Amino acid sequence: MKTAICLLLACCLCASLGSGARAGDGVPDTALELVRAMGNGTNLGNTFEACDASRGRFSSFPADYEILWGQPVTTPEMLRGLKDAGFDTIRIPVAWMTNATRLGKGDWTIDEAYMTRVAQVVGWALDAGLYVILNDHWDGGWWGMFGSNTAATAALAREAYQGMWQQIAARFRDADRHLIFESANEELGDRFDEDSALYCSDSIRHLLPDARRYELTNEINQLFVDTVRAAGGYNADRYLLIAGYGTNIAKTCDMRFKMPKDTVPDRLLISVHYYDPWSYCGATTASGATRWGTRADMEYMKTTLGRMRQFSSQGYGVVIGEYGALPGSTGKQKDNAVTYHRLFLDLCEQYNYCGCLWDTSGFYNRRALRFHDEAMGALYLFARAEGDPAQAAANAGADAERLIAEAPETFLENAIELDDTTCVAWIMWNSGDWQQSYSVGDTYTPDSVTPGLKPTDAVIDGPGDYTVALDFTGTDRGYSNSTAFSAIGIRNGEALHPGWAVHVKSFKVNGQDYTLKGRPYTTSDDGRCTRVNIYNAWVSDIPADARVLYGPNIGIKPVIIDLNDPVFSHIETIEITFTYAEKK
Repeated sequence: MKTAICLLLACCLCASLGSGARAGDGVPDTALELVRAMGNGTNLGNTFEACDASRGRFSSFPADYEILWGQPVTTPEMLRGLKDAGFDTIRIPVAWMTNATRLGKGDWTIDEAYMTRVAQVVGWALDAGLYVILNDHWDGGWWGMFGSNTAATAALAREAYQGMWQQIAARFRDADRHLIFESANEELGDRFDEDSALYCSDSIRHLLPDARRYELTNEINQLFVDTVRAAGGYNADRYLLIAGYGTNIAKTCDMRFKMPKDTVPDRLLISVHYYDPWSYCGATTASGATRWGTRADMEYMKTTLGRMRQFSSQGYGVVIGEYGALPGSTGKQKDNAVTYHRLFLDLCEQYNYCGCLWDTSGFYNRRALRFHDEAMGALYLFARAEGDPAQAAANAGADAERLIAEAPETFLENAIELDDTTCVAWIMWNSGDWQQSYSVGDTYTPDSVTPGLKPTDAVIDGPGDYTVALDFTGTDRGYSNSTAFSAIGIRNGEALHPGWAVHVKSFKVNGQDYTLKGRPYTTSDDGRCTRVNIYNAWVSDIPADARVLYGPNIGIKPVIIDLNDPVFSHIETIEITFTYAEKK
């Protein structure tokens, strides 16, 4: 039965790739021209990257993976519907290794039936007139093998990565340049520390220094380019999408990230993702999302996306491989979601980027073949790639400026008046499930707050003791379940009080004193906002500017609480009193 299915799918693939998608290339000859032609994109999310890593390869039938995370089986009508809805590009995330035999045994052969099914859908998408991006997407976390300090495990990861792309590139060597390969998803960088126990006996989580993470990211991207180019056919000059460091804009713009060398000019693109602020974009319910839409919010989007022009100025096409103010499965949009997406699309048009909406049928209903929300659907249909590019970019830029100019300064009553001389302390907070949040990031944004969450911030007017607090009892849930990230932030601290430091005097949870499990330190990520980490699991190296108010830097940590303590499973209030003064 499996052989018969494979032969049938292979015949369908040959028929599909033999039609309009290969009748002539018609693809622009430079990366900057390409991203203009790619227009607006979307993702076939939670489909081919769906996997149950704990089970490994559990079925001989590709559709069992395709529907594992709640999506329908993909059809040609679905892909034509996306094209008709205003999309010109589709990104197809794929988990290849969890459909292969165990990596730990040194075999990374991709399952033939699964490869054929992916190829069939790629052919349908090309026939629908879509550009197609194909990647390896998380894939159960095997990328953690790269970060192992066991040489055999790290070497196995490199061999498996190269072997995977050799197979993919060989299978699609005759698909023309409407098909684009992407080197990774978000794995290059911090996820080199991910536990690889499912794929090998080396299950220790190794913490690499940041410099090594960047080196390894650059090495893997170079291996990707070299491997695909050597595979022949259209791979000789196929456009290749290079995953940025964690696909994070700030980290990708770091000078330590390097684009790989290529054998042909103007064929490389760079991929990053944009979900800022996550407290708005990632909240699974509209009531749990922080508010978005102030002038500062919009200026932040404009500035952050604008940073990627450092790559386009060098001739690299910029692809925002994922973005979106994500709705729940019912398609209910968050407040201002249409405006969020409109501004994003305007900026991509103005900057000449291709953005790919992250969608798991929450925006576009793949069963009904329509957008859940009419206004959102109308936006994407209007924004499709057509007309004179220069005029479209000018119009989009003007529209973006108008949206920003008309945005409110704040949503809050009795807000602290802010200028360059205002110094404010607050608690940055993300709950353990990322559904409750307050002003996360180095920019103080008190509007970015989950409805019902009551913060107590402190205006800093000189050295002394200050108290900051959060009260979760007014939120829908009434408490915060742990924390995924938290810190004390001091707006303008570095600019107005350089060298000053924080000493935590008391730390209370639900009104009770809590004994810290590590010694906090004062630092800054941006040279302007002072920060004291409470729980920051992403820090592997203590920063060079770390300082404490009293004594030497002994025992300082970026995580100063123990989340296994039962008190953090039900946080109704948190209150921190600290001394802020110049270090002597």
